Amino acid sequence: MSWYIWTSLAALLFCVVLLGGYFVRLLKHGSPKDLSQKSGNIAQAVCYSCIGAMSPMQKESAYLHLPTYTAGIFFHIGNFLAIAVYLLFTLAVIFNFQIPIESATNLIVMILAAITFIAAVCGMALFIKRLAKKELRDLSCADDYISNLLCTIMLFLTTYSLLTLQFGAVYYVIMALLFVWMPLGKIKHVLYFFFARYHLGFFYGWRGTWPPKKAIQYDK
Repeated sequence: MSWYIWTSLAALLFCVVLLGGYFVRLLKHGSPKDLSQKSGNIAQAVCYSCIGAMSPMQKESAYLHLPTYTAGIFFHIGNFLAIAVYLLFTLAVIFNFQIPIESATNLIVMILAAITFIAAVCGMALFIKRLAKKELRDLSCADDYISNLLCTIMLFLTTYSLLTLQFGAVYYVIMALLFVWMPLGKIKHVLYFFFARYHLGFFYGWRGTWPPKKAIQYDK
């Protein structure tokens, strides 16, 4: 294998080890400790925290900025798919497996390329918006720009590589940089997001606030 493939695999190992360490540390902390009397269903609240509470109609920052919310959804989906593409094609190289390019396979590759391209455009739009709007610039730090730009470049390169079926040095170097940055910058919310939603659901479920209850209407 080429040096750049080995470099990306070493970076992936670094990423997995660090994220694995974070994961173990989070598990050791266990569930939140709440001294109040339990009055709700924690399991239902955690489900609501991860699903219902993420609905744009339940988030003011989302329903007031639906285009940005939608772009963010596509951006995240594209990133997950792009990493899956990296793993698939890199494993094919490692095990010297030739992916058959048939009509059905080619259609799947084209669909993946279309999704990653849309995600890349969404990522670029979010990056430009962060630069253009003063209120977003005031809230942003270097990590925000680096993380967004790395993911966006990776998505464009994934699109190009899928269309040409050529995964070259530039692609693997960017993937390596992304894997190194992932456990160091804000992209590590790929792990912390789920723990944060669990803790939020636990807190409001323990106190019986989530899932929201329908208000009782009394006849006058």
